[in-house]
Amino acid sequence: MGIAWDDVVLIEHSGKPGDPTAITVNCPDKAGLGCDLCRIVLEFGLYVTRADFATDGKWCYIVLWVVPRPSSLKVDWGSLKNRLMFTCPSCMISFYLNQQSTASAPPPVYLLKVFCLDRKGLLHDVTKILCELELTIQRVKVMTTPDDKVLDLFFITDGMDLLHMKQRRDETCEHLSDVLGEYCISCELQLSGPECEVQQGFTSLPQEVAEELFSCELSKEAVPMSAASDTAKLKKATVTVDNLLSPVHTLLQIQCVDQKGLIYDILRTSKDCDIRIAFGRIQSTAKGYRTIDLFIQTTDGNKILDEETQKSLCSRLKEEMLHPLRVTVASRGPDTELLVANPVELSGKGRPRVFYDVTSALKKLGICIFSAEIARHSTEERQWEVYRFRLEESPEYPLASRRARTEIVDRVKKTLMGW
Repeated sequence: MGIAWDDVVLIEHSGKPGDPTAITVNCPDKAGLGCDLCRIVLEFGLYVTRADFATDGKWCYIVLWVVPRPSSLKVDWGSLKNRLMFTCPSCMISFYLNQQSTASAPPPVYLLKVFCLDRKGLLHDVTKILCELELTIQRVKVMTTPDDKVLDLFFITDGMDLLHMKQRRDETCEHLSDVLGEYCISCELQLSGPECEVQQGFTSLPQEVAEELFSCELSKEAVPMSAASDTAKLKKATVTVDNLLSPVHTLLQIQCVDQKGLIYDILRTSKDCDIRIAFGRIQSTAKGYRTIDLFIQTTDGNKILDEETQKSLCSRLKEEMLHPLRVTVASRGPDTELLVANPVELSGKGRPRVFYDVTSALKKLGICIFSAEIARHSTEERQWEVYRFRLEESPEYPLASRRARTEIVDRVKKTLMGW
């Protein structure tokens, strides 16, 4: 029974350049499947122009219309299809005979050591190569030596699940060495050991910095002046609940400004709040805004009638639309740090491409990174992934200047949000 495995995910390209590519997923349903699919799409650098969702709780049908962002981005569509298919539940009859969920083991973590001569934009160039190779950065430790060399320690997982093969590891190191050229001194890749556990820790943030970074409200100091109009748009986000239109579903209507990863953020929030989307339509952007209609239920198939639950869900969604990523610049003794934070899924997964976007923004600004690290930070409400970048002084951006700090936060935030 079921459909052919190759038909679980279909990718159809438009005949006209610039038009969206349609990704159709037709498979058994599972909790949070839409979120997992959109996460992979975001990981490949694709932007969802519109989407349709439908499920009866056992079988789902999802269509995503996507375009590369930027348009020059090269997408390995075959690899994308394989990743999406791997995420879908089995279509075999055994799936129906055993509905009990089984937690898959976390992917093995590998340690990549890259020792290079330092130069501007080096960290982003390495990060870009890893993204192209479908290697996900889980943790990182970047250290610059007094003699202008840099040691990058990347704790990575493989989206293709092939790093256990010597050929895949050798090809990764060879590709890095070829692209970095004379700047590359050495490159090693091996299965990580106890040092990976050490990297899980994170020094507590100063209270003032933590309050600014994780506050539910955006302070005036946290909002770049040139982004004021964008913030005003964000605050127009509305979430309404309607229990009259459908006898068995609660209608959730969302109107908000468009931004990178918006659909992923909404589906991630629904997944973490144990909300099942039975039907959904995400319309194309109109004048920079999105209109989203979701017919939802609780996991046991009921409407959401409790007012406190409705308020909590609406509040959580608005928070994700207002500022899913937090950015600030802070002083740490004589040093200046750029800090970026994003919520972590309950499954433990962080947001894709954040490190890529931040290093890209800093490279475009011409700002060098002296050291960097990624780790987790817990608040009462949730767990966060926090990126810390120790910045070097530059003539264009004296880091003691409030104007320079504002410009840095502004550029990083706009890159992360796709504005």
